[in-house]
Amino acid sequence: MTSPTRARPGDRPEHGDAPLQRIRLDVWLDVACLFKTRSEAQRACRGGKVDVNDQRAKPHRTVQAGDRLAITRTQGRKQLVVVRSAAEHHLPKAEARTLYEDVTPPLTEAEREMRRLGHDPGPPARPRGAKAPDARDRRALRRLKRS
Repeated sequence: MTSPTRARPGDRPEHGDAPLQRIRLDVWLDVACLFKTRSEAQRACRGGKVDVNDQRAKPHRTVQAGDRLAITRTQGRKQLVVVRSAAEHHLPKAEARTLYEDVTPPLTEAEREMRRLGHDPGPPARPRGAKAPDARDRRALRRLKRS
């Protein structure tokens, strides 16, 4: 029989104990507000969009202060981040930004111009009231896209 004051394996430390040293990557990405939700962070990790210290990272990998993260964002742009500290619970956004240092180089003038010119507006909108394309129309659209 164990005494009530003795810690058992698996017990979580109290909040007043030593500061958090290591934390799961997906939790840290969510708490640091680099992704909207933890599940979105997990998807990015599983999809190979997050590297820790130049190695592909899975969601369960632990991070600590000093780790360098590379997050692939839309259009192949990389966001480079250095972990400053860890937190397990959500913080206000202003405080969450103190958990990391963003070392992403600024866009060059050429990259800025390419973004401005290469903005993809998406598929053309169908006229209001038009019917959805049938099989023949879809085949024609596929042929147009291939050429």
